[in-house]
Amino acid sequence: MKRSTTVLLALGTATAAVAGGVLFLGSGDGAGAPGKGGDDLPPATAAVVRTDLVLSKTVDGRIDFAQRRVVKAAVEGTVTVAAVEGGTVKRGEALYELNDKPVTLLYGPVPAFREMKVGDRGSDVLQLERNLRDLGYGTGLYVDTEYGKDTESAVKQWQKHLNRETTGRVGRGDVVFQPDRVKVVSADAALADQVGPDGPVLTIASTKPVVRALLDQADGALTARGTKVEVALPSGRTVPGKVAGTVRPEAGGGAEAEAPEGITVEVVLDGGPGAASGEDAEAVASVTFVSEARKGVLAVPVEAVVALRGENGGYGLQIVRGATSSMVRVETGMTADGQIEVSGAELREGMKVGVAKP
Repeated sequence: MKRSTTVLLALGTATAAVAGGVLFLGSGDGAGAPGKGGDDLPPATAAVVRTDLVLSKTVDGRIDFAQRRVVKAAVEGTVTVAAVEGGTVKRGEALYELNDKPVTLLYGPVPAFREMKVGDRGSDVLQLERNLRDLGYGTGLYVDTEYGKDTESAVKQWQKHLNRETTGRVGRGDVVFQPDRVKVVSADAALADQVGPDGPVLTIASTKPVVRALLDQADGALTARGTKVEVALPSGRTVPGKVAGTVRPEAGGGAEAEAPEGITVEVVLDGGPGAASGEDAEAVASVTFVSEARKGVLAVPVEAVVALRGENGGYGLQIVRGATSSMVRVETGMTADGQIEVSGAELREGMKVGVAKP
């Protein structure tokens, strides 16, 4: 279940709260008029404080990994070694094996879309050569966009190391290019399954931990990229983060189940891959979205604000000094946690203001 706590108070609500308690309304503009003491004093007072006000909303979330995507087989075959769920695969390592041959992860933004052989040119060749070099097969290799004899020689060395037939060609389906190392989220094809072409074999994701949380449609302002959050992890640790964007919600309970209503937000945790290390991915994390913050402002309880009658209107505070009181006109600002930001030339931290009896 989603737990939602919104700390937002409109000024109209503040005024209504005052109306429900003890109102000290001037018959004109009211500001600056001294009280006579005695019955004019409020039943209770509160101090003007300097504090930070934060507008926030807290919802439940769950730990996941960024940039989920499905890896599909490029050619038809039988899964002879299935992907290892939860494992991290790096450059040069096998994601899985098809027909007793490893399908190797290499780094690069261009997907493997063809067989690569002598005479070919392109950005895919360039990133293949960069990988061969970084894996230690770059002796005599000139890194460029041309698949030459030097590339063929490096590929043969690599194939020999993998105990594969040393053809000097990189066949379609031999490699998978991804931007960096990946986390295996799920093995979508089990041992001995027949797959491909275009059959899903595994689901991978970035190794960067994220938290996904569901917001109401009305909370669209909180989904802006870069919005700051605080995440209380299942272990009790609190980790800062920020909104990376929205993602397509995942339906549960079968293919025909409806996805949850609302907006699914992906939050990137500060601290890199180790930010959620050791956390229970099945447990709930508490995600607090900060939509606005005011630092070091003067504030009073909302019920201290007085609606001034008369031609000028506005808002004021009843300032209490000993046995006397006076009305001071103030400007109001943000409200949060039952407090409202106030400012005015006569207002000082530590002043006592009138409030309704608690």
